[in-house]
Amino acid sequence: MDKNKRVFVFDDNPDILELCTIILEDAGYDIKTSSTSNDIIDQVLSFTPDIIFMDNWLPDVGGIDATKELKRHETLKNIPVIYFSANNDVKALAEEAGADDYLSKPFDIQELEDIVSKYVLL
Repeated sequence: MDKNKRVFVFDDNPDILELCTIILEDAGYDIKTSSTSNDIIDQVLSFTPDIIFMDNWLPDVGGIDATKELKRHETLKNIPVIYFSANNDVKALAEEAGADDYLSKPFDIQELEDIVSKYVLL
């Protein structure tokens, strides 16, 4: 049997992290969460996710800089990064960061599952 697909969620809101964990574990994914994007390369390398969700408002290193750092990294640059934020300009922020896609908050369960399945085949 194949190992479960892995999703890494970066968000400073514990409720969002918990919600994403419940939804995605229920859908059969392995989940890792972090409330900070400090040491983003080390965090991601330690889990090797199939897809990453990146919040805009993260303490210290924001989502834009963290995404740019991932996209510059030779080993990690091909992992899809989904920018997600309650910001009205989430599409523009995602483009600035170099993210592969975006998801506006609040989102519904189906939207979250759809965007994951768009990039990750179970």
